[in-house]
Amino acid sequence: MSDLGLAGKVALVTGATRGVGLAVARRLCAAGAQVVLNYAHSDENAEKAVAELTGLGAAATAIKADISVPSEVDSLLAEVRARFGVLDVFVHNAAVWHPADAVGANPAHVHADVAAALDPFLHGIPAIAELMAGRDGRIVAVSSSGARAVIPKYTGLGVAKAALESLVRYLAVELAGRGIAVNAVSTAKIDKGPGTPMPEVAAMLAARTPAGRLTTPDDVAGVVALLCTAEAGWIQGQVITADGGLSLRG
Repeated sequence: MSDLGLAGKVALVTGATRGVGLAVARRLCAAGAQVVLNYAHSDENAEKAVAELTGLGAAATAIKADISVPSEVDSLLAEVRARFGVLDVFVHNAAVWHPADAVGANPAHVHADVAAALDPFLHGIPAIAELMAGRDGRIVAVSSSGARAVIPKYTGLGVAKAALESLVRYLAVELAGRGIAVNAVSTAKIDKGPGTPMPEVAAMLAARTPAGRLTTPDDVAGVVALLCTAEAGWIQGQVITADGGLSLRG
């Protein structure tokens, strides 16, 4: 692992016990950051994730909280304050997806998708900014190509990610003066190994990707980690696309 200048930093990653979130947590931990893995459901997955990260670099710990519930966002950040006193990196990866077409979508389901994307910021950003006070804070939101392109059955999450990218820009403007850089990383379909859903679609997208394969969780984690470095401090309110060039094909 190259030196990213993250040794001794404190990082909080939502949805961090599997997939992209776990890959981000692994990368930050290996770079020397103390990583808090937030999760909402499986204690077993959380235990496995902490065990996997143990010994990579700095310590990793898991805190259970449903970030779509405002009171649990408050509790999560209060726990971070109690344990560490500060926060240097906040990566919002957790998401909720209710597959549906735009016509006939259940409004409650769409609202739930949007809440999971936005509420951790809307409810938590005052506390996050306070924890980052006087530090070179880094906030990164994980987005997807569905924020800009129409993907079948992706209505709720596509709308949620589009709103998330917009909120990133507003937060970037308001927090830049405090030394906090806010950005997003967007990607296309993720390669989840043999269990990747719709393998025929995955194969088609891999063939269309100039780099020759689908994006992996580690690919996304690498870009997130770069945005957390001191050198990335002048990048503000941007959505960095990490998809191997797939979006260039239209």
